[in-house]
Amino acid sequence: MKLAAMFKDVLESFFKKSSTQHYPFVKESPPERFRGDLYYDPSACTGCCLCVKDCPSKAIELVTLDRVAKKFVLKYSMDHCIRCGQCVVNCRFKCLGMSNKDWENAALNRKEFTVYYGKDEDVAQLLGNIAAPVPDAAK
Repeated sequence: MKLAAMFKDVLESFFKKSSTQHYPFVKESPPERFRGDLYYDPSACTGCCLCVKDCPSKAIELVTLDRVAKKFVLKYSMDHCIRCGQCVVNCRFKCLGMSNKDWENAALNRKEFTVYYGKDEDVAQLLGNIAAPVPDAAK
C-alpha cells in the first residue's frame, strides 16, 4: 500500500462519525421478538412437565411439592439455557414465556444464574428441604 493512500485513509477517518456505540451509557432496546430470560406463571401450571421434556439443554426442572394443591417450583439455570424457546412453544397452558427486556446477564459466580420461580412460600419450602441434612438410615 502506498504511503499517500494510507495517509488519505487516516485523514478521512478523523472526520467520520464513530460507528461504535457507548454501550453502558447508551442502551438500545432489543427487538420485539427477542428471546431473553424465561418467566413463569405458577398459577397456570398443571405440572405436566412437557417443558422439561422438550428442553434440549436441560436448563429447567419442575419440582413438584404437592400435585393436588398445585405447588410447583421451576428451577431455571440461565447459564445452561440456549434460548431456543422450545419450552414456551410446548407449554399447553401458556405459563412460560421469554422476556425481551431481561437480557443483560453478568455475575461473578454461578449461583446467581440459578433462579427458582414459584410462589414465595413454595420456593422457601423447597430451599429449606435442600438445605436440611438427610438423616442416616443406619442409625
